[in-house]
Amino acid sequence: MTLHVSATHTPIAGSSPKTPVSFSEKAKGYLALTKPRVVELLLVTTLPTMFYAQGFSGRGGVPSLWLMVATMVGGALAAGASGAFNCYIDRDIDKIMNRTSKRPLVTGVITPREALVFSWVLAVLSIVILWSINPLTGLLGVGAIFLYVVVYSMILKRRTTQNIVWGGTAGCMPVLIAWSAVTNTVQWPAVILFLIIFLWTPPHYWPLSMRYSDDYNAVNVPMLGAVAGSRTVAVQVVLYTWAMVACSLLMIPLGGAGIVYTVVTAGAGAWFLYEAHTLYSNSKKDLVTKKNAMKVFHASITYLTLVFLSLAIDPFVGSALMG
Repeated sequence: MTLHVSATHTPIAGSSPKTPVSFSEKAKGYLALTKPRVVELLLVTTLPTMFYAQGFSGRGGVPSLWLMVATMVGGALAAGASGAFNCYIDRDIDKIMNRTSKRPLVTGVITPREALVFSWVLAVLSIVILWSINPLTGLLGVGAIFLYVVVYSMILKRRTTQNIVWGGTAGCMPVLIAWSAVTNTVQWPAVILFLIIFLWTPPHYWPLSMRYSDDYNAVNVPMLGAVAGSRTVAVQVVLYTWAMVACSLLMIPLGGAGIVYTVVTAGAGAWFLYEAHTLYSNSKKDLVTKKNAMKVFHASITYLTLVFLSLAIDPFVGSALMG
């Protein structure tokens, strides 16, 4: 397998727009390179973690406005850079997959050279901002970009069905970045939050890959949801969901979680387990469809949002249940 990563690579044949690209189209193209929906999801985990870290440190209240803005902007730029690098690396398969055929490098709105320069600019800016908070936060930002661009996009994605498992560690990094921004260290609660997202990623993404299995098979990308039977995928979704819910409850004895986090996370976990087991039940009857696979995908987003929303509120209501 050859990855086309040359900065001088010519645009994809037939992808150049027939008319000159306007400023607004160019701006929208650059924005699309950053994968805004992914950035938004990552930021959902960042700010609540900062609130919780502030409370866990014993200082109470909320972090300073400057710190929150710097961390959110630096994190968004790091995630955007990672997404843009990914679009650059995957432009050869994006033109074949229906779900990615409108990306700006495929349509020709953005050239490969422009995308590469843009990616590097975002990456450097993000590290400068995160490093200005403290060196540990800057190093974690470097690690996040490296994990997504090199480990996932360049090494794992096209080679193994475990691509999203280990490559997904990049999506876990925002909680470490957020925690270190507030405390200048990484403590047990941050590790637990990291593991929650790590275990959440497969049951989040594998149902999506079931929905787009034709796309992934067309480009020989071995996403588990595309290359394995629905029962195999459903079993893995159930196992990872159980592990994720169990890990989330470790915040009670080890992370100082209080009543809000405990009630919301336990309830959301029970609901998500129900959705995962429903998928498995359907798989045993050969009733898995793209629609009910996507139901689990959307449920996973709601679950993560509820967990981190409760994490943000928890320090302001009551005290730790244990410890």
